[in-house]
Amino acid sequence: MPEAPDLQVVSEILTRRVVGREITSAVVHKATVLRLMASQDFPTDVSGRTVEAVFPKGKFLFITLSGDTRIIINPMLTGGLQVCPSSEKLFRRTRVTLTLDAGLDLRYLDDREMGRVYYVREDQFPEIPQLDDQGPDVLADDVTFEEFKALMRPYYGEIKGILCRGTVLSGIGNAYSDEILFDCGISPFRKRRSLKDDELQRLHHSCRRVVQEAADVLRERMGDESHHKIRDFLKVHNKSGQPCPACGGHITQLTANQRITSYCRSCQPGMLLKN
Repeated sequence: MPEAPDLQVVSEILTRRVVGREITSAVVHKATVLRLMASQDFPTDVSGRTVEAVFPKGKFLFITLSGDTRIIINPMLTGGLQVCPSSEKLFRRTRVTLTLDAGLDLRYLDDREMGRVYYVREDQFPEIPQLDDQGPDVLADDVTFEEFKALMRPYYGEIKGILCRGTVLSGIGNAYSDEILFDCGISPFRKRRSLKDDELQRLHHSCRRVVQEAADVLRERMGDESHHKIRDFLKVHNKSGQPCPACGGHITQLTANQRITSYCRSCQPGMLLKN
């Protein structure tokens, strides 16, 4: 799943490469990913519009078009965006193509068609599932510790699940919740109400720091290739059995409900079922 670091860097790449470009045509290769609210005739309605801005909001990517329309993408587990010359061969997983002036394409890729591409007007934002349920962006620098603690207060479950919900801070998913919890030394299975103030302070600090550092790495390594998913630099996520970078012990990995949890038992002490 693209998370805040991925979407931040993708938005920067798209800002450099497609903002200011006019959409000359559109092709829907697989309509199942589209949710058409602004117009049912997407190819005709979107053609002639100019890309005015691209920015992330939590786990969504906003593409602002001229004429009060937006393309809002929730990539889910398998979605991604590619910018390439129009002459470049289509990947089999290409679902929507926007052809731009200057011979460029902006393509939505999704091999399992789990993501959603919404074509909407601004007054239709409330109709997009989960969009308004998100908390402040994890990369925002104005969420104080007291605000963070207040956002945490209604929740009593395991801390990893709370982070992944996106209602405390948006943009954190499965991979970066593992990285954040490793960074602050908290077990993913600790219950929120068991965390003391000093632990919550470490967690608050780690959320933004880990995501910002990851964005810095991705910015350097992705270049202009917005469809590349790079996770090999992560310290614990999906590193089952590998040495812990902090203590040298082995990384433990569990899978439940199709979600991987990776952590170090030594650096992140805490019982699996009971705290």
